[in-house]
Formats: sequence, structure tokens, C-alpha cells
Amino acid sequence: MSEKKNAIVVGTGAGGATIAKELQGEYQVTILEEGGRFRPFSYSVPKLAGFRKTGVYRDERMIQLLFPNMVIDKNKDIVMVRGKGIGGTTTLATGNAVRYDGAIRKLGIDLDAEFEELYRELPITTDHQKYWTDTTKKMFDLFEEMGLDPIVTPKLLDAEQCIGCGHCAIGCPTGAKWDTRRLLEEAVINGADIVTGCRVTDVTIEDGVVTSVHAKTKGGTKTFIADLVVLAAGGLGTPVILEKSGIPCQETLFVDPVLCVAGYIPEIRQDRQLLMPFISQQDGYILSPYMDYLSYFFNKDWRKPITGLVSMMIKLADEEKGSVTGRKITKGMTERDDERMRRGIDQCCEILERLGIPKKEQFLGTLNAGHPGGMLPLTEAEKETLHNPLLPENLYVADATILPEAMGNPPILTIMALAKRIAGIIKQKQF
Repeated sequence: MSEKKNAIVVGTGAGGATIAKELQGEYQVTILEEGGRFRPFSYSVPKLAGFRKTGVYRDERMIQLLFPNMVIDKNKDIVMVRGKGIGGTTTLATGNAVRYDGAIRKLGIDLDAEFEELYRELPITTDHQKYWTDTTKKMFDLFEEMGLDPIVTPKLLDAEQCIGCGHCAIGCPTGAKWDTRRLLEEAVINGADIVTGCRVTDVTIEDGVVTSVHAKTKGGTKTFIADLVVLAAGGLGTPVILEKSGIPCQETLFVDPVLCVAGYIPEIRQDRQLLMPFISQQDGYILSPYMDYLSYFFNKDWRKPITGLVSMMIKLADEEKGSVTGRKITKGMTERDDERMRRGIDQCCEILERLGIPKKEQFLGTLNAGHPGGMLPLTEAEKETLHNPLLPENLYVADATILPEAMGNPPILTIMALAKRIAGIIKQKQF
């Protein structure tokens, strides 16, 4: 039997884990991850919040002291949030399994088969509705009364194991929420290798093909020989690797900005409900109940007992104008973004008023974002190959970097479907 060729997959989130699981067996897969093992948050949120009045939580970048797998990058206007560690940002996402591929379909890319596979393979459910708290039910009813057409969010979840701790975005303590560590376990069982503490810097390109991947580790720079490379280091990570490898990206960064509108009702206990239990799709943004831990710890207006905080999220599909170069992120809100955000704020204010919180007692959270992408967007010309012509023939990108426009929606399922298609193309090519 001939020796299997080496495939290097960079990143362990939605795209990287999917690719690794699909390719292991056809290739000998090595998965490179900058972080280490993921550890869910295991402390008392109210006890840690007691330190807020001391001023110890001065800067959002300090959040790693509380949540080691959460990394903050800041620019002038928006706080960028991403996961670091095995499982990538899927360990900190709220487990939403939303299909949102309209922009991809417009390019002529039909992912129906890939989504059907995911529906069969993943624990996608809306059964969590049976366990909703009275507060969640009341919020859902208010959305319906206002004509906001709420839809129960399909979740990557074992609903019976969910204990309603509200920790979906800081690490599920019971394992009820699915994340890509399960795909990685399957890949490893089948022979794949995972190297942690390994930050990829660039790739070597010779005669139009990638021959090796370079990474920084605690032991120094390490080189991985490759027959195939798939970059899935995220919308902020992959473009930097490409640029350092001599492959230019576009200044079309989107980030899906999030802003929460909040108020206070003693002991309403939104903190004890599933995050984003339902979604309302609006023109260019979504609305959903969401407890914003970033604002809770670092925004002075949120210095109230978490047991009484009520929070509504606006997640925006922002204009694709921005870039990341090295550690510098250039991204702001445009006039269109601001207009849509104002519209979402007005709707959230009305929801909170109907809950019994006067507008003068409402307050905003910290503008943040966790869905960067779009700097090497797919076009109709790549609808068959899903491969940008600027890339060497044996180098693929399988994360949000290739999404054609901002989604303003949970991206995990759509990224996984794209990664499945890319894996299928790679298998056919047999590098």
C-alpha cells in the first residue's frame, strides 16, 4: 500500500474540524491549533461580579483572566471576540444550527446535499422549547404580539441534558451543547494528529504549490511538510497567514456587530435560560434574548445583580468594509450599519417596555463582534471549485474568510456545509 499524503489543517473550529474529520483516512491529517485544551467556566458568576466595584475589570482584554479560552481584540469602535483552543469559537458559541446560505446560493452554489448530511449527523433540535422558563415564554409571546415573527432556534444540543445554567457562551458544563471537539475526537480515533500551542505564521509556496507550513511553538519555529493545506484559522487569522505568504486579501472584512439593550427586573432570572432560544429575522439584522457576559463584567451600566438583568441582542449584517493586517484590525460602523442598529435598538426598547422596564431605565451594552470573515470572498467564478485563483492549487480556505457577504446570523452550520463541499472537491482531486 502506498503511504498516505500529508494534509495540514489549520484551526479546530467549524471549518477546520469538519475538514479534518472528512479527510482523515484519505490523507494523514495533522491539525494545528494555536490554543490548548478548552475548559468551560466553572466559577460563580455573581461572586466574580462582586469585584466589579473595585475597578479590577478595567479592560475587555482582561476577560481571559475569567475565561482563558476567550480572546479579545480591540479597535476604535468594536470589541472583537474569538475562541482560542481546541474547538475554536464553537465552544463559546451558543450552539445555533441556523442555515443561512442565501448569498452563497446566489453565486450558483447549491449546498442542499451537505446540509442534509449535517442534519443527519448532528444533534440538531428545537426540543429545548419544552424546557423554556416563564420569562422566555413571555418574551416569545411579546415578539409575536409585535409582529416580529420569532422562530425557535434550532440548537446543537441534547435538550434533556441542558440544566438551564445560561453558560452557553462561556462553556457548557454538562456537555449538553455540541461543539466541534466531537468531530476532532472522531478524526483522532481514525488516526489524525492534533498539535496544540502551535500558531501558524505562513506557508512556503514553490512552483505554484504549497510545500510546507510554518508555525511558532514554545520550542521555537516548526515546519510541517504538506501535500495539501487547508486554512481554517478564522476570519481574523486566515487572512494574516495568507498575507504573510504573499497572497493578498481584500479589504472586505465583516464582523456581524452585536449590541444588547438591557434593563432590570428583580429576580426575572434570564441568566437561567438558554441563550438565544429564539430568533427574529429582520432586514439586515436579527433580534434575540441574550445575556451579554462581556457587558456584564466590563460595562459600568451593567453593574446590577445578574438575577434581574434582561437583555435583548441585535446582531447586524454589517457592510463589508474593513481589514486585518498582522495585529491591526481596521473596522468601523458605516452609516448604513448605524441606521440598521438604531432600528434594532428601537425595537428592543419597545420589547423591554412591554416587559415593564421604562425606557429611561434601559441601557446599552458594549458593541462587540464574533463572526469575522469575508476577506477572500467566493464569487460566481468559483462556484464549482470553491477555490480562489490566487491560491496555490493545493491550498484551500474553509472558514468564514470565503463567505461572500456578512450574514448577521449564526454561521456555524453554513461554514460546516461549505467545508464538507470543499472536502468532497479535495477528495476528487487527489493531491
